[in-house]
Amino acid sequence: MGKFDISGTRVAFLCTNGVEQVELTRPWEAVKDAGGTPVLVSPQEGSITAMENDWDHADSFDVDVALGQASVEQFDALVLPGGTVNADTMRLAQGAAEFVRAFFEAEKPVAAICHAPWILIDAGVAKGRTMTSYKSVALDLRNAGAVWIDEEVVADGNLTTSRSPGDLEAFCAKLIERIAVA
Repeated sequence: MGKFDISGTRVAFLCTNGVEQVELTRPWEAVKDAGGTPVLVSPQEGSITAMENDWDHADSFDVDVALGQASVEQFDALVLPGGTVNADTMRLAQGAAEFVRAFFEAEKPVAAICHAPWILIDAGVAKGRTMTSYKSVALDLRNAGAVWIDEEVVADGNLTTSRSPGDLEAFCAKLIERIAVA
């Protein structure tokens, strides 16, 4: 158990096929290690297949709750793992942007890594925020009105963002801290 205890919390992990495996599994384990309950939410029913480096198929993961059955009231926080295919697919998934926006409206912690901040644009919550992402998403975020900075982890209000798998240690630590103090 780390510095913070988030026992009794439920954390939604919104992702689908093509999620970068380590960006799902490392924060998932961090939530469990801190006493929280991670829940896989996806527009894809049954299971999803993760990727390694956007190229190689990795493990499959069972979906706990279909996106259409999920609501912000069921969760204490939201994690948006990256992976180019996952992040791009999520932008088009029915109800995904609304689900993400609901966490901002409820002022609950949201954490997005790598390409996942794309959905923050579609959810209409990027404008005026200071954040980071994978470098290829930076211009999209700036065009949406965000202030993009190149740092391993950026916290702005209820939003935590990171750039890539290399930032996972800092990302996971900040994620748990934000849930604990929310």
